[in-house]
Amino acid sequence: MSKRHSQKYKIDRRMGENIWGRSKSPVNKRAYGPGQHGQRRAGKMSDFGLQLRAKQKLKGYYGNITEKQFKRIYTEAQRLKGNTAENLIGLLESRLDAIVYRAKFVPTVFAARQFVNHGHVRVNGKRVNIASYMVKPGDVVEVREKSRSMALVLEALGSPERDVPEYLDLDPKGMKATYTRKPEFNEVPYPVKMEPNLVVEFYSS
Repeated sequence: MSKRHSQKYKIDRRMGENIWGRSKSPVNKRAYGPGQHGQRRAGKMSDFGLQLRAKQKLKGYYGNITEKQFKRIYTEAQRLKGNTAENLIGLLESRLDAIVYRAKFVPTVFAARQFVNHGHVRVNGKRVNIASYMVKPGDVVEVREKSRSMALVLEALGSPERDVPEYLDLDPKGMKATYTRKPEFNEVPYPVKMEPNLVVEFYSS
């Protein structure tokens, strides 16, 4: 098993949830935590514990985002006008690797980061190899022509496992996706319940 898959499944087991909705998640077979004490009855979690878990789940969902990067995104969300929780989700969904994943150019968020870093993606016709690049509404994200025949891309586009959200206008034949607008929280197709309001409480406390 690759390091990427091992890390992904470890997050699933730790949370006790299949946070990406993948058919191969170990949680589908065993809905309890890892290790010899995983089957113990869980005690009531404190408010801080619930907030920390919500933060770890949301951060983990977007792949290899470090705590420092995630806190920076939260700080930016707080600075913007409007609801901080909604702003946080909007910023996370504006990341280039998130859009590459949402457009089904790759099968996982982990693969999306690597795919961008290796130079397979263009934004408005220019190559961008920074996964955290913030895509703006109206920007066109596409798979570089030389990369369109990669097995990884063809497998992801053909998968029925995920739907492309409404805030992306997808051209599957051209392997292009236009980011039409920042989404609201309830539009983002999370397979499990996310609680960005608890993330705000975690950083505010």
